[in-house]
Amino acid sequence: MAQIRFNALNALMSRQPVNVAQPAKKTSEYFAENVFDQQNMREYLSAEAYDTVKDAIDNGARIPRKFADQVSSGMKAWAISKGVTHYTHWFHPLTGSTAEKHDAFFEPTGTGGVIESFEGAKLVQQEPDASSFPSGGLRNTFEARGYTAWDPSSPAFIFDRTLCIPTIFVSYTGEALDYKTPLLKSLAVLNDAAVDICQYYDKNVSKVNATLGWEQEYFLVDSALYMARPDLMLTGRTLMGHASAKDQQLEDHYFGTIPGRASAFMRDFEIEGYKLGIPIKTRHNEVAPNQFECAPVYEEANLAVDHNMLLMDLMKKVARRHNFDVLFHEKPFKGVNGSGKHNNWSMATDTGVNLLSPGKNPKSNMQFLTFMVNTIKAVHEHADLLRASIVSGSNEHRLGASEAPPSIMSVFIGDYLTKVLDELEQRVTDKKMTPDEKTEIKLDIGRIPEILLDNTDRNRTSPFAFTGDRFEFRAVGSNANCAAPMTFLTLAVADQLKKFKVEVDKKIEAGVKKDEAIFQVLKKFIIASKPIRFEGNGYSEEWIKEAKKRKLTNVKETIKALESLVSVSTKKLCKTHNIFTERELEARHDIKVVHYTKKLQIESRVLGDLATNHIIPTVYKYQNQLIENVKGLKQVLDAKDFDQIASIQLQTIKEISGRIALIKIKVKNMVEERKKANAIDDIYEKARLYAEDVKPYLSEIRYHIDHLEMIVDNEIWPLPKYRELLFAR
Repeated sequence: MAQIRFNALNALMSRQPVNVAQPAKKTSEYFAENVFDQQNMREYLSAEAYDTVKDAIDNGARIPRKFADQVSSGMKAWAISKGVTHYTHWFHPLTGSTAEKHDAFFEPTGTGGVIESFEGAKLVQQEPDASSFPSGGLRNTFEARGYTAWDPSSPAFIFDRTLCIPTIFVSYTGEALDYKTPLLKSLAVLNDAAVDICQYYDKNVSKVNATLGWEQEYFLVDSALYMARPDLMLTGRTLMGHASAKDQQLEDHYFGTIPGRASAFMRDFEIEGYKLGIPIKTRHNEVAPNQFECAPVYEEANLAVDHNMLLMDLMKKVARRHNFDVLFHEKPFKGVNGSGKHNNWSMATDTGVNLLSPGKNPKSNMQFLTFMVNTIKAVHEHADLLRASIVSGSNEHRLGASEAPPSIMSVFIGDYLTKVLDELEQRVTDKKMTPDEKTEIKLDIGRIPEILLDNTDRNRTSPFAFTGDRFEFRAVGSNANCAAPMTFLTLAVADQLKKFKVEVDKKIEAGVKKDEAIFQVLKKFIIASKPIRFEGNGYSEEWIKEAKKRKLTNVKETIKALESLVSVSTKKLCKTHNIFTERELEARHDIKVVHYTKKLQIESRVLGDLATNHIIPTVYKYQNQLIENVKGLKQVLDAKDFDQIASIQLQTIKEISGRIALIKIKVKNMVEERKKANAIDDIYEKARLYAEDVKPYLSEIRYHIDHLEMIVDNEIWPLPKYRELLFAR
């Protein structure tokens, strides 16, 4: 193993940046060239077929079979013109990644030949084998049938010479087996609810889209070093490794000059991403060494989710060209910052208005406050559900650490907006306001955009922060599919907007003027949601105490946090808006619990193997060298000098023996606890045993291995060290 490590280091020393062949044209000239977008649809479809698809995209209308045949024929012609030979329905199963099954564009003619074929029926629906995808008990293993159905709102694209058609994935009995189906449902509910609210302010609004701008953080590790670390390969994180003497403490990596190899990789995947229509705008070094971030401009949420999942896959493939591996694990290295995927969320109208951005007059600012206050109220009402949407075994390592939001859900809006809401709370009454009172309030509201720019800072410790024209859901993990948190956030806000409208309309029917009715209901919601607003340091012990006083929950354990997926309030919310049935929610809960258990099971097996078969034999070799050294000293030194000189070596030999013994005992105990847990059929009890009885051994065993790493001769240590993994350029 030591030789493998040094071979990897030698390979690293010979690395040169891969020359990226830059297109001989501007980005705007090749952007989305591999996407069957509206421009390509106009070219390859009849006007009637194009209008039908456009109606489906804009309004969710069904596409008749005759037009589906035209669309499939046009897609096939476009794809074949670009060298494509296969097509696939591309979907988001509950594995957390994407899935695809490729079929060739041909059918036998019956006379020994073949023809290129792609019928409308194959575009609209396919039947992949669903038996091996996680279903949480929605179906038996022997029930293989599942259906993928075309999602016209996300355009088809070409990836690796394959036509990829974004689809939903459902069971034979109609239950959602994917992330996209509930997301699309929640987006539709938000559209209905938000349009109704917009009618108070602008009758021209007929559609509202949730928008999403994700920020993808990741680590780059040289492929040779990655292959020499079985824990990274098999679990996505290092299960052992002593901290480097230098890591991020000088704060010199953040926004620093991007290393040459990393820069070449970024340019390469950006070019490929642009061809796929992914609007990547930003790239920079992140806080930890070899950690980076990329981010696109905002898009409609469904498309943004597809683009994020596609880009993560693309980055992995492009990285191999540059002799890199990409790490999306939320905490691949102990002691340095982990990676998140900040979800910047807002709502936009078909009239071009961002509903979470202050406007130019009191009326538009009143609309802004309406949507902002209702979003805060939604987060307060469903804080536990939003936490459940982002927790995982890997994100558990990051949340609450010194670089990530805590497990207490809170909302940051900045000092100025806090003042605005506090004044509304104080000044609005249930009694009829005088014209002067209403004018004064409106004048104050009208000043929001003038002052907001310089008075709304970011709070990096807040899980849910307002940042000027959107809310940033910072707690989402880097490896997550954005669809889950976006589904529940969008649904929670939609539900809250519907409640807001009911209360406002009741007041209007009772004779209260519209503006006063809106003010009064907003005041009620401002007061009700006040406990979740927090402007201070979310990492502080004081906040933990204060949050408890405010009756905000602080659930750090993944298994406990996941219970909110099947709470009474969540089931009621999802049933009311037809997003999930109780069975679907329980299935998702079961899948996440089982996944948590399996990840811990894999980590404990990998650590046990590395400790027993790699670390201990290496340490024995070094200990034997020390023993031989002591024997030699005894032969050449007199007794007095020997006692003085050899005492240090003897202490080291004893320490090594002690730590090896403890590692062996703890590995044995960990295996026994794992066996006990594996014998349990109940998935919740098994997960509890893994969390309580197996997981602690991971850090206990690591503690002794990391100390041995600092003792054993560097030349024989079998695994690449943190200083090598983090500073390989």
